[in-house]
Amino acid sequence: MTAAHDLGGALLGTPSRRGPGTDPGGASAGKAARTPGEPVCDVLLGRRRPGFLVEEADGAALAAYRALRKKVFVEEQGLFRGHDLDDRDHDPRTVVLVAKNRAGAVLGGVRLGPAADGPDIGWWRGGRLAVDPAERGGSGIGPALVRAASARAEAAGALRFEATVQAHAAPMFTRLGWRTVRALPVAGVPHLLMRRPIGRIAALAQGTKRALGALLAGMTPGGPRFLGDDGAPVPGSDLVAACDAILPAMVERDPGWAGWCSVLVNLNDLAAMGAAPVGLLDALGARDVAAAERVLAGLRRAAAAYGVPVLGGHTQLGVPAALSVTALGRTRHPVPGGGGRPGHRVRLTADLAGGWRPGYTGRQWDSTTRRRTPELRAMLGAVAAARPAAAKDVSMAGVAGTLGMLAEASGCGAVLDVAAVPRPGAATMGDWLTCFPGFAMLTADEPGRPGLPAGPATGAGCGELTSGRGVMLRWPDGELTEAIAGPVTGLGAAGEKGWA
Repeated sequence: MTAAHDLGGALLGTPSRRGPGTDPGGASAGKAARTPGEPVCDVLLGRRRPGFLVEEADGAALAAYRALRKKVFVEEQGLFRGHDLDDRDHDPRTVVLVAKNRAGAVLGGVRLGPAADGPDIGWWRGGRLAVDPAERGGSGIGPALVRAASARAEAAGALRFEATVQAHAAPMFTRLGWRTVRALPVAGVPHLLMRRPIGRIAALAQGTKRALGALLAGMTPGGPRFLGDDGAPVPGSDLVAACDAILPAMVERDPGWAGWCSVLVNLNDLAAMGAAPVGLLDALGARDVAAAERVLAGLRRAAAAYGVPVLGGHTQLGVPAALSVTALGRTRHPVPGGGGRPGHRVRLTADLAGGWRPGYTGRQWDSTTRRRTPELRAMLGAVAAARPAAAKDVSMAGVAGTLGMLAEASGCGAVLDVAAVPRPGAATMGDWLTCFPGFAMLTADEPGRPGLPAGPATGAGCGELTSGRGVMLRWPDGELTEAIAGPVTGLGAAGEKGWA
């Protein structure tokens, strides 16, 4: 962000030259400085109006923002001649945020949007951060605009957010959590390329999987070769068993969908190991008969759609909502999640049809309820047909987190090519890499091996396993950004691998 700031004043609670000071602690509002003895929460309670508000610009505010940019970057700083407009100003995806005072006058503004032409892949840039010269010196407008821009980019699904920052403004960005990437002169003036760390993927992996290593210490579920897999081969047989529970809140809120998903996630677990399903067992807790019926209706619909029988189970009434399903399948050649090695190509195969489940936008993608039985069975049989070196179905940890688990079990790290990831047009990259995608398989195999014959699902090579650990995102300009720093589960690498 080419920035114009007077950083001589403190960022918190310092009165501005034209009125009360502002507090940059919030992303979208400036809080008037309070006098001694005045309650801190006056603004939040509505007893005092904020000194300024940050909002997306309309036509009049956009014109005022551009006029301010000309005043700062052309007339004051001489960075440009005549005007500072460029192609980003004419890109319909560009967002402009402005800070307005109580009278509606624009005091500052910033623009942001996708960094490259073509589809938005989650790489955003901020720029043209300008504050009226009369409002600098502790007003907090600049920091508030930077925070608001960061929040807006993340809300749009950005996983990489950068700006070119004038050297004198870099300390402010550093205080706001930004990191310097490298020097990058602009118009002959020293600038720094700075990046805002986005921890969305790491936070999801931490919250859903990180505790497993400690919880399962001393156990080897599935046996050493299948450590970390969602299914477990039954010793002395060709059976594979998988068991998954559904969140109780989801069972209460959306019982039919919970019943469907209890079948879906377990059959995906079997499919990832190349096992053909033979039957299901369910354990259901419900407050009454009506609640149980709604859950079982969804479960029965899913079992019928997939052509898999419900062999039995257990139902208890008068208790809090709970649902767990066990699936049994058969294969003589189970595919491990930890069968990859450095140099293997990573492939994502996903069903991109459908849309967000109502009430779960950005979190749960639903394509399977719209598929016919032959399509569903084709997707379930894809890993068994291709027999890749390693496979995992994408579940709670999302695409990137699941890739981290596959890499961890394989004793290596991974790089994900963001632009190559198959993704539905209705999903932002940030949502798609962190959601539950319905049917999606990650596989790793030698370069040149064919993809999965998964019927209506779409597959593409989108990365590779590497030495080291964790998951990096690779962008079209060759930059790498960290998605996950180290192991996801803490379970370690699967055994029976001489290179692990």
